[in-house]
Amino acid sequence: MRFLFAAFIFVLLFAGGVARAQQAQTVVSIYGGIQEPLDSRVTGNDPSPGGAGAFSFIAAWEGRSLQVSPYYGWRVTRWTNGPFGWGVEFTHEKAEASAATLAANGLNMLEFSHGLNLLTLNVYYRWPETRSRLTPYVGAGAGVSLPHVEFDAGGSRTYNIQVGGPAAVMIAGASYRLNDRLSVFGEYRASYTSLDVELAGGGRLRTDIASNAFNLGVSYGF
Repeated sequence: MRFLFAAFIFVLLFAGGVARAQQAQTVVSIYGGIQEPLDSRVTGNDPSPGGAGAFSFIAAWEGRSLQVSPYYGWRVTRWTNGPFGWGVEFTHEKAEASAATLAANGLNMLEFSHGLNLLTLNVYYRWPETRSRLTPYVGAGAGVSLPHVEFDAGGSRTYNIQVGGPAAVMIAGASYRLNDRLSVFGEYRASYTSLDVELAGGGRLRTDIASNAFNLGVSYGF
């Protein structure tokens, strides 16, 4: 939240100096960047033969944003003639338990490296474009996580995509208009998801994962 507050103050600094009113427009955006999940408590039960049984521990998560498969996202936003917009966003986040976490808890694998995927419906507010072609904006949204669950404690291995639970995002950034169609943007993005997923052999795993991300992207409007 401190990062979000700082980013919010940053974009406010560009809110003066109006040079051009915004037009209604549909914008398609893609982005990448650096995303890091925060540590969280993991609880659950793995009753499969040779499995972990009941467990509860603090996991140190790693984002490994630039490793395969890399962190990325896309969104489609419909802006009105005024300052408000709305749209859908998909983000391929990642979370992998550190080597120390695996060793301390007798695990071979605990990760969402093929995606701690978030699908959200977002709303946005933008300030008028400044004379330097910058448009500050903030946004927030809610939706669902679609994680690729990878868990192995020596018993049955879990390796599939599931509906993980509710998710929420908050965004603060600024776009720079290159021409009437293209723009580039930078932003801070915070996310949160509450996971409750199935493990092979009849078990379950629960954890809440929050992440910080800094994104760079490009947008096309029409």
